[in-house]
Amino acid sequence: MGEIMFDDIPVSVGPMNEGERVRSPDMYVELAGPKSYGFELVKVVENAEDKVEVVGKDLDEMEEKGRYPFAIIVKVSGSNLEEDLEGVLERRVHEFINYIEGVMHLNQRDQIWIRVNKDSFNKGLRLKHIGYVIQRLFKAEFPFIEKCDVILITDAEKVKEELEKAREIYKKRDEKTKSIRDEDVDVFYGCVMCQSFAPTHVCIITPDRPALCGGINYLDARAAAKIDPNGPIFEVPKGELIDEKLGIYSGVNEVVREKSQGAIEEVSLHSALVNPCTSCGCFEAVVFYIPEVDGFGVVHRGFKGETPVGIPFSSLAGQCSGGKQVPGFLGVSIAYMMSPKFLQGDEGWERIVWLPKELKERVKEAIPKNLYDKIATEENVSNTDELIKFLKEKEHPCIKRIEVTETKVEEQEVTEISETEETEENKEVESIGIPTMTLPGTFAGLPPGIKIVLYNAVIKAEKIVITKEDFNKKKNK
Repeated sequence: MGEIMFDDIPVSVGPMNEGERVRSPDMYVELAGPKSYGFELVKVVENAEDKVEVVGKDLDEMEEKGRYPFAIIVKVSGSNLEEDLEGVLERRVHEFINYIEGVMHLNQRDQIWIRVNKDSFNKGLRLKHIGYVIQRLFKAEFPFIEKCDVILITDAEKVKEELEKAREIYKKRDEKTKSIRDEDVDVFYGCVMCQSFAPTHVCIITPDRPALCGGINYLDARAAAKIDPNGPIFEVPKGELIDEKLGIYSGVNEVVREKSQGAIEEVSLHSALVNPCTSCGCFEAVVFYIPEVDGFGVVHRGFKGETPVGIPFSSLAGQCSGGKQVPGFLGVSIAYMMSPKFLQGDEGWERIVWLPKELKERVKEAIPKNLYDKIATEENVSNTDELIKFLKEKEHPCIKRIEVTETKVEEQEVTEISETEETEENKEVESIGIPTMTLPGTFAGLPPGIKIVLYNAVIKAEKIVITKEDFNKKKNK
């Protein structure tokens, strides 16, 4: 699909505009986003009327550089439409809005973030035009949609009212896949809808691993692949099971390798440490490794404060977005946190040490009861020192991983040396360094006096560093 010409739309529309960023200096207005609120929702109804409606102020009634609540409600009718298609159609709103010159759409559901630039506003672009584009593209892409209403809401109270209703619908959708497991199906699904922003990102969707955007679960993906075989969502044969715990499949690796243009060779569906899946930028939360405690924190998009490592969500998101594969960082959906396979390759909830209070309450039913009170929040700790103290007091399982005294380690080293004293090699003892994970520059590394000992760890090393140590110095410790 090339440029789409609409005589009554004052800007260009088409895939050539996908990936366009609207930076703050160029922004005319921001709708929803992290400093406001909003949502998008597609509903299958019996009596859509083919109307486009703006409830509240249009763009020309807003202040330049202003931020406003915003909702997009799309109602579709058609003889072959089913409720199960709502989530699939809803995710296409992201694509269609990004077709519009000078308009940037990020995220999904109740996390949407839209910006309109000054140039497009000055050309005459208004909300009603955005509504017409959404309506026409839905009907063009999906011929079974006979009628389509688009309601765009900027009235703050109305957005709040409809937002609560939308969240109930999202919740019901997510409940539908809870009885299906990865091992129950023959195929998974992939999505490359976000490759306009993250060219090497391939999202793998399974019953136990919904899309990281939170907008598409396994049943949604299956429906999408059927109704639009040439679309951005497609079947992924599982292939051979290589590692059950990590969730590594030969078929998944082949597809990821192909769709990422060879940038990504292998992914683990259920690990943040061993070849984690790539992340785009639409994820609902970020899992991040905390080396001081050999555990993970998880921070969601709505949390405005800093994590115990002194970094907010926005900075952590920057570490793993854009289709990068960064061990120790992983974009996830809230629904995945509710999955029984959540990070099972990294010991799951036993490795989670910190969550924002709001997120902890939201996923409460998924957290094992014996661990709930052992997971810190922003109300308990504000830095890693406080986190370590909290975890020790609560006897969190992660503490057992790092409570190895310096004496024990040193004794082991001395014993190993004494056994080789009579050999020629004892003059220059060669030690193989433990493979280390490359962390972003924002991490300064472990503080003095802290050692990490990994128990029952499976380590895949791409590089081994061998250093020479002075035996006499080591002997005289």
